[in-house]
Amino acid sequence: MSGEGAQAASPGRRRVVLLRHGQTGHNAAGIWQGQLDSDLSDLGREQARVAGKALADLGPVVVVASDLTRAAHTGAEVASAAGVELTLDPRWREINVGRWEGLTAEEVLTQYPEERQRHFRGEDFPRGVDGESLSDVTARVRAALDDLLGRLVPGETAVVATHGVTARVVAAALVELDVATVWRVLGGFGNCHWAELVEGPGGWRIATWNASA
Repeated sequence: MSGEGAQAASPGRRRVVLLRHGQTGHNAAGIWQGQLDSDLSDLGREQARVAGKALADLGPVVVVASDLTRAAHTGAEVASAAGVELTLDPRWREINVGRWEGLTAEEVLTQYPEERQRHFRGEDFPRGVDGESLSDVTARVRAALDDLLGRLVPGETAVVATHGVTARVVAAALVELDVATVWRVLGGFGNCHWAELVEGPGGWRIATWNASA
């Protein structure tokens, strides 16, 4: 379901674009970030600029971002290109991965092998012993999603600059699938890749997944 570039939504239908932030130094080094606050790398800033121009073509009237720097700076590029105000909202933050934060992928696999396999399978458990579960993220983001949808009228588009796990959880909520199914069936997001979800007569559907500029 991946695609290149943005697609026009059907007239009169609301659309939500879930955009993962650009690359950070931690991404490049394979370090778990969770809610650690890190900025974009030089490559990440360029990715955000290019994605911002592409998504501005969709004419978003609302651009919201996680308040973590990497997502906020990514969202700022979209908002600037679209000529709209950026809203920061901490409810759109990435999953809190507890004791995994700051560890490399290899260190997590070595120190928490059983939990890491559960993560691969999309199971619902607290990441990093004392972090959030996928259900926790769903509960945290649900109100933010409802607020966002309440700001859109038919035919309008919103862009949310957020994080990989959070975006997958929100997509699952919108299309009314359990997170484990979405985790198994749909892959993760590349940096500055996005999913486009469009509202139809019978509910929301995924129009594109892991698309990029």
